[in-house]
Amino acid sequence: MTEHPLQGVRVLDLSRVLAGPYVGRLLSDLGADVVKVEPPDGDVSRVWGKQVAGLSGYYTQQNVGKRNVSVDLRAPGAPQLIKRLAQRADIVVENFRPGVLASYGLAYDDLAADHPRLIMLSISGYGQRGPAADRPAYATVIHAESGLMQRQGMIHHSAPRDIPVSIADMNAGLHGLTGVLAALYMRERTGTGQHIDIAMTDTMLATDDHVHLALDDESLERPYASEVWEVAFGHVALAGDFRFIFRKLVESCGMPDPTPPNATLQQKISLRRRAVGEFLASFPNAQALGVVLERANLAWGQVQTTNDALRSETSQWRKTVATTDDRAGGTRKVIQSPYRFSAAISGLRGPAPYRAEHNHLVLREWLGTTDSELAQLVEQRVLVAEQAPR
Repeated sequence: MTEHPLQGVRVLDLSRVLAGPYVGRLLSDLGADVVKVEPPDGDVSRVWGKQVAGLSGYYTQQNVGKRNVSVDLRAPGAPQLIKRLAQRADIVVENFRPGVLASYGLAYDDLAADHPRLIMLSISGYGQRGPAADRPAYATVIHAESGLMQRQGMIHHSAPRDIPVSIADMNAGLHGLTGVLAALYMRERTGTGQHIDIAMTDTMLATDDHVHLALDDESLERPYASEVWEVAFGHVALAGDFRFIFRKLVESCGMPDPTPPNATLQQKISLRRRAVGEFLASFPNAQALGVVLERANLAWGQVQTTNDALRSETSQWRKTVATTDDRAGGTRKVIQSPYRFSAAISGLRGPAPYRAEHNHLVLREWLGTTDSELAQLVEQRVLVAEQAPR
């Protein structure tokens, strides 16, 4: 039987909200045993989105397939319990502000002293050290400071604006995953783990395909931005510079060039843009327009909703949407892992956990904890009492 790529790998997920939990979700999809450690008041994302059987949509999407232990780090003895769990893990994922775990004696150096094979991923806004290391950071802040907001406003001739996707968090999570997998591979050669320091600000600039303009002191007034055009059936996006699109439509689609011989540059731009707009709007539906644009070998797409994308033929064929137990006797939709292997399996492996749902199971498996010891940890308020599935 084909196996998951990371079968047998143990992950202690100390993170919350998005960047870190996303790494944990992907590691779980790839076969790792991921245990999410949650504080008594829970991950704040538990209240974001639709609630089904006490589980929110946002939390579900980032935490399916994990098990859950709830520990109050402020309780005497709690840091020691986390350290014991870390000793049994291959990977620790965290996105606390730099210095927080160190204050509990849980910094990488503390954990690796007795477990040199440990790989620890730390995600923060500005890195573990440096002039801004102590600053709180969320995706919006990083979007503002990395140039994304300013560019969005410039392209749309408006005030700076954000986009409704937490790109900085997702970038950091994906780069964090890459670092973890590289460290696992290196550990096979060296026998030792390491600490991976991922800064959201670094990952935004590293994945910005327009950053070369700033590096070369080139003007950012004309970024390479594709455009959206209004058509008879809504809007379409055409990929490429306008001059390229215009030339292809004239050469391959028979669109006339409306420019008189002695036209000024501004007249050329105005007349050609109007001609392209009228040409695209002359087609009654997406199928008719698509035939012409594909003849010109132009990449295009109809502007649609997320629901349209989820219902598309491609999403259906690739099984992009998966279902999991909604903990209420039914099923709930989540996005499937994007990995498709030829000789391995990956993907959703179970529902999202309740807070503290697996206290006993995980501590027994990872640490060999007895029932009396578990009861004592609950009595000492180190462990939050398990919640029964609703």
